[in-house]
Formats: sequence, structure tokens, C-alpha cells
Amino acid sequence: MKQDSTRKASYSVDCKDFIHVVEFNPFESGEEGTLLAFAGSNSVTVASCKFQEEDSSVNGIAFQTLDVFNLGVRVDAIAWSPETRCNALSPLIRFCAAVSDKSLQVFTSDLMGKEDCEAYEGHTSNINDVVFCSSDGSTFASVSDDHTCRVWMLDKGEMAKFILQSPGMSVAWHPEEASKLMVAEKKGAIRFYDLMTQQAVLSLESTQSPLMSADWSLKNTLRVGAVAGNDWIIWEMPHSSYPQSHKPAHPDKARVFRWSKFSENVFATTGYPGKMNTQLQIHHLKHPQPILIGSVPVGNGLSWHRTLPVCVVGGNCKLFFWFTEI
Repeated sequence: MKQDSTRKASYSVDCKDFIHVVEFNPFESGEEGTLLAFAGSNSVTVASCKFQEEDSSVNGIAFQTLDVFNLGVRVDAIAWSPETRCNALSPLIRFCAAVSDKSLQVFTSDLMGKEDCEAYEGHTSNINDVVFCSSDGSTFASVSDDHTCRVWMLDKGEMAKFILQSPGMSVAWHPEEASKLMVAEKKGAIRFYDLMTQQAVLSLESTQSPLMSADWSLKNTLRVGAVAGNDWIIWEMPHSSYPQSHKPAHPDKARVFRWSKFSENVFATTGYPGKMNTQLQIHHLKHPQPILIGSVPVGNGLSWHRTLPVCVVGGNCKLFFWFTEI
């Protein structure tokens, strides 16, 4: 395994606005390249990107804007629907945006001018995260500063509500079991809910607070990771409800945690902007130090590619992409 020193992004793409959120499509949708959604101050852009690491005919990165959705308000989170497809006779783009007016907006497009938007209302404060069920494109969940996690169905609205003890910061669906939902709270509790019984069936506790972000590993569903305070934290279920490993990462507090989608041992964290820059760190559980450290001018958002060892962070009128060697 090669250890990378602090370095600049492998690739960057110019945008027209400050990027608040960025998300690779985590689902197979048959597109040439991989779909990426990113949000500025009042719109969401859907693009396709392909890298020279996956196609030798590409020089660096091939980036193409496919559609722009104008909302008029800031977007705080984006979730792709597993029903998105690009290889059909009738292409379908679908994603949910959590917007600053406390609503959820589900957008659907055929990339040929036909668009639809459905609003879902119920939250009474800022929405911090949203996710689609990977096995059921009609169901999605959201968490908010209003101390609730809500489960929704397309065309039907709110189907369930869980009362939390502090603001909900992250929500994730079990990749194989549609009835299992993970909810992470700001005070440090991570609970797993059974949607059939609508009861919590397991909980984890952070030794640090505030917990700002958590993620459930798709490669190893017994692993949960988070950032709280200055640290990254890892739980190995079904061991103790307390962390099995943790380490200081960001002196200016940690902000986002994301497991990679290509290795169960690799994850990335970001800190808060410090002196106009945000630090990105990529970690390997079997290595004592970060294997890559990057710096982003006032960065926001963090997402891993579905199959490649590349992550993206949004910045001021730019998208930054880092490749790492494992």
C-alpha cells in the first residue's frame, strides 16, 4: 500500500457557484461514466463524469452537464434514487433534495425537457440528511434539527416518525435489509430501527460530542463510523456499544465521515474550514496515519465514487477529485 503525502486534488472542475453538497450516484444505472449531483446556492446540477483511470481514451476527466434544476433556495442534502437509469429508451433521473425551507423536494427528469417535482413537508427545522432505500425506490428517510427521523413514500407522504433525543445528523439504510435504518444524533447516540415494529433494536454510544456525521459501511455492515469532536470513531458490531477504535483527526473539529465503496477498511473525513481551507483526510484502518491529506478552499460535501478509489469535495466554484492508491 502506498502512503500519499499532502497533495493537491487529482482533478478539478469549474462550477458557477459555491458548492454546498455533492453526491456521486451510489447505484448502478447503466450510464457512460458515473452520475454526480451537486448543489449551489439555488440549484442542483446533474452531470456525468468519467476518469482516465477507468477509460484510457479519457484525458484526465470527462465531465458533462446533463441537467440543471433551479430551486431558488439552498440545498443541504441530496439522495439518489435507485430507480435512476440512463441506459433505457426512456432515461430517468430521480433524486431527493433537502432544502433550506425545511421541505424535501423529489425531482424526476427524462433528460429531454420533461421534469417533475414533488414536495414533502413535515419537518419544522433544518434537514441534515436524506437517503433512499436501496432496495425500494419509493421509500426515503430524513433527519432534522427538529429531533425527528421521518420515513416517506413517494406519492403518499410521511409513513413513520421517530422522536430523537437531539438533532438528527445522519441517516443510512441497511444495503440488504429494507427494514433496518440507522439514525445518528448530535449528542452521540446512534440507533438502529426496525421499520416493521418501528422500534429501536440496537444503539451505539460515542465517547465524544458533538457527533456531526455517521456512515454505515456497505462493504461490511457490521461497521459504523462517525466523526465527533476532533475524532473519527469506529464501531464493530455486535461488540460493545462503545467504540472499538478512535483517533484525533482534525484540530478544528471534524465535519463529515464517509466509508469508501471499494474497501471496507478505507474511509474519508473532512474538518471545518480553518484559515480559509478545509482539510480532507483519507484513512486506512490498518495504517496508523492518513494515507492521503488534501486541502480544499472552503470545502463542503464529501462523496465516494461507486467503484473507484476516488472521492469528491465541493468548493468555491469548483469540484475537487482525489484518487488514492490502496
